Amino acid sequence: MQAFLVRIVSAVILLTSLQAWAAEINTQDPYKLIEQVSNQTFDRFKRDKAIIDQDLSHLKVIVADELMPYVDYKYAAYKVMGQYLRETSDDQRTRFVEAFKGYLIGTYAQALTAYTDQTVAFEPPSDFSKEKMVDVSVQIIEQGRPPIKIQFKARRLKDNSWKAFDLVAEGVSLLASKQSEISNLIRQQGIESVITMLNDKTKQKIDRKLDKEDKAA
Repeated sequence: MQAFLVRIVSAVILLTSLQAWAAEINTQDPYKLIEQVSNQTFDRFKRDKAIIDQDLSHLKVIVADELMPYVDYKYAAYKVMGQYLRETSDDQRTRFVEAFKGYLIGTYAQALTAYTDQTVAFEPPSDFSKEKMVDVSVQIIEQGRPPIKIQFKARRLKDNSWKAFDLVAEGVSLLASKQSEISNLIRQQGIESVITMLNDKTKQKIDRKLDKEDKAA
């Protein structure tokens, strides 16, 4: 499952596209948002390739700069906490959100090491004028593998801008799977232990060997 998600995230983040890099992301359109953020991240990856070759941790900088401003990580973190959200203090919730954000940055940065020659086909946009949540469907095309169908889930914020908050791969929600895993850990070990665990994972080094092991799995 982990290797499967790594391939998907890396393909979407690093799509090969002939479109020009957009200096300004259209946050008012969830379909353009997903496509433009992907293009912008890929452009940054190419420009910083020499730095990345010297220091893989720079991938975290790219993710933090190019992806995370368009991810509703606070909403995702609260969803992951589930029923335990109400049982935590304001301070604990704040620290959990920051720990979960760091965990996502590390996860996406590790996924960037898996880029090969995947291409991405986006579905045509639909009318979202009256919608509060939208699924942006994408197909990942990789040579020697069957196409993978995924969906980005995005939500409309109070200012009518959009942010992504979940990735569904072949019917499996990344958010739901993390909610099950982390809520169980909160129940068994407590919120402070889980915050420490997420912070420890955030500190882990980015490693190409991990990706090779995932591909072989």
